[in-house]
Amino acid sequence: MSADGSRSKTPGRQRVRKGGNKTPSQRAWLERQLNDPYVARAKRDGYRSRAAYKLIEIDDKFRLLKPGGRVVDLGAAPGGWSQIAAQRVGRPAGKGRVVGIDLLDMDPLPGVDFEKLDFMEEHAPDRLKEMLGGGADVVMSDMAANATGHKKTDHLKIMGLAEAAADFARLVLEPGGAFVAKVLQGGTENTLLADLKRDFAQVRHVKPAASRSDSAELYVLATGFRGAGAQPQEAD
Repeated sequence: MSADGSRSKTPGRQRVRKGGNKTPSQRAWLERQLNDPYVARAKRDGYRSRAAYKLIEIDDKFRLLKPGGRVVDLGAAPGGWSQIAAQRVGRPAGKGRVVGIDLLDMDPLPGVDFEKLDFMEEHAPDRLKEMLGGGADVVMSDMAANATGHKKTDHLKIMGLAEAAADFARLVLEPGGAFVAKVLQGGTENTLLADLKRDFAQVRHVKPAASRSDSAELYVLATGFRGAGAQPQEAD
């Protein structure tokens, strides 16, 4: 049976009945959510979003979130990434710090300090350092702008967020720190990679299994921050 009581046409798959006040894109999104195993798994495991598994996969492979580390989560709401960061830096044992910031409200999370703040405000880097008690070891962003349905526009909007997040990371990261952010395939992400290569020892694209296969979504991962004022390096 579907969420609204209609019978599914495919055994085991829930479908949303046509009609009502839902647009086709809204029905498609709801149907995808109903049939997404990561959505069900997140509810079972107590995570606030399916995105938690993306960070788990990235961190399992690249070991960004170390015990005692200081982490900034940009666009933190609803809190899936902050939850994982708090666990992995050792917040339950009183180690590390995790600060989440967002323009939206976020319900409190154990071990996470939250501030409703625009990270692009001039005072934001100093405020984050104050909350962390120093510079960050990891700046991460799973932010995505509201979709317009126009691929080129949506691509440019999310890349603008990623570039702004990278600028912020340069202001708050400690030498050796890491930056990870959501991007979309579409050409201009290569410009961001080339820019990051001047300030980080290694830069790569990552596509976690939890990222939907039919999505253009990727993550850019930059590690080994050279530090503010470091001499620029030639991009590969």
